[in-house]
Amino acid sequence: MHADLSPVIAATAQWLTRAFPASGGALAAVLCEVQARQAVTVAAWLRYPTVMDAALLGMAGPGGSGRLDWVTGADAALGDDMDAQAWRTWVDEVVASWAASLLTDQELAARAVAALAGGNHSTGAPAEFRRLVAPDDRDRNAAALLRHPDLLAPVAGLHQDQLLHRLNPGRTLIA
Repeated sequence: MHADLSPVIAATAQWLTRAFPASGGALAAVLCEVQARQAVTVAAWLRYPTVMDAALLGMAGPGGSGRLDWVTGADAALGDDMDAQAWRTWVDEVVASWAASLLTDQELAARAVAALAGGNHSTGAPAEFRRLVAPDDRDRNAAALLRHPDLLAPVAGLHQDQLLHRLNPGRTLIA
């Protein structure tokens, strides 16, 4: 059984950094990618909290980036090149939406990281998510598009209610 979330994490982080790229050179690109990967990792671990959940994802597949591409307008830019980008089939729409929500709300990100404590994905050592929960000025500048609430709103809004329910089970969400 395939219980490794790394293909989904890698593809979804890549989708986010291509849809909302860094500006400012190679260092900015790396800092942007690290923030995307941290947000996607937290989102994936929350979405697929057990080894069984991850194994089922490996068997069924995550669904791909089609709807995300459409929501952001990236589908028009892809044209016929979509077949050449097989990694897009490993993008998980819900994980991308949750990651977008975490990237635009530091308090929500901190709650999400706290919710991972003692979960099946932790290796015993606390995971490092500093660039997600406490970005410095360099992080914010590098990921200006990736953390822009207005730009990420269409993606975050797709499944944000599910994330809020996961972090606040049994509580009524007020719009």
